[in-house]
Amino acid sequence: MNRVTLTEDLSLSRLVYGMWRIGDDPDTSPAHVQAKVEACLAQDITTMDQADIYGGYTAEGILGDALRAAPGLRDRIEIVTKCDIVAPMGKYSDAACKHYDTSGDHIRTSVENSLRDMGTDRIDLLLIHRPDPLMDPDDTGAALDGLIASGKVRAVGVSNFRPWDVDLLQGSMQAPLVTNQIEISLAATAPFTNGDLAFHQRRRDVVMGWSPLGGGRLMTDQGPLGQALDAMAQVFGVDRSAVAVAFLLRHPARILPVLGTNSLARIARIADAGRVDLSRVQWFQLYQAALGQEVP
Repeated sequence: MNRVTLTEDLSLSRLVYGMWRIGDDPDTSPAHVQAKVEACLAQDITTMDQADIYGGYTAEGILGDALRAAPGLRDRIEIVTKCDIVAPMGKYSDAACKHYDTSGDHIRTSVENSLRDMGTDRIDLLLIHRPDPLMDPDDTGAALDGLIASGKVRAVGVSNFRPWDVDLLQGSMQAPLVTNQIEISLAATAPFTNGDLAFHQRRRDVVMGWSPLGGGRLMTDQGPLGQALDAMAQVFGVDRSAVAVAFLLRHPARILPVLGTNSLARIARIADAGRVDLSRVQWFQLYQAALGQEVP
């Protein structure tokens, strides 16, 4: 599995295992979670994607229990996590409403909580989860810079930000924002033409793509897109999901698809996407099927 460099001392695997559903699995035991991580490592997938809010603020702790039970496992993976969403559940059950908090105090507290819950002394990549209309870029930027200087966070980025949000925050920081995790797939094609990918390509940022299977819709689509995926899957001897992920890997923006499943059998096949080498014409056949029309 190829790797992508973010900083001089940090690289991520080209495919990322997303843990947003890890708390939904009936089996959240350390041994079962470790088996998932090991299944990823067997394919050279070393990057695990978390967020404080996943599993109603329980997913980081579930991973932490597995890491504590398996000494040495932490040093074989990179941990990505996120903060700033405050929802009325779990440790924030007394919140009056769901909201975002990018204040320096909240970010620092969130990082301390994440470090404790995951039983680690460092976060490899910290992302601001959602754009905050009340973000003070000077306060937020100083907090992120400070966390890197402290060694508690190795690199920082954002998630779901538009280009102007990135520019606003980056303008108040010393450290670079090394990635933006956005929704992009054959079911969410807007970033290919709305300027999001072009912006990050110009900056030479790494782009992470969440929901690369469209929340499962691409696996069940029975229309022209589903038919195109099936036809391409037959050509390469893989299933639909591998083709859908390969569609993102083919793009020059260095997209890192974030794939989440609780099935060990499906985890073991994540790397099948690497067997699919789409030509330009094949890529456009899938893209046009997603658009429902030929390109202009």
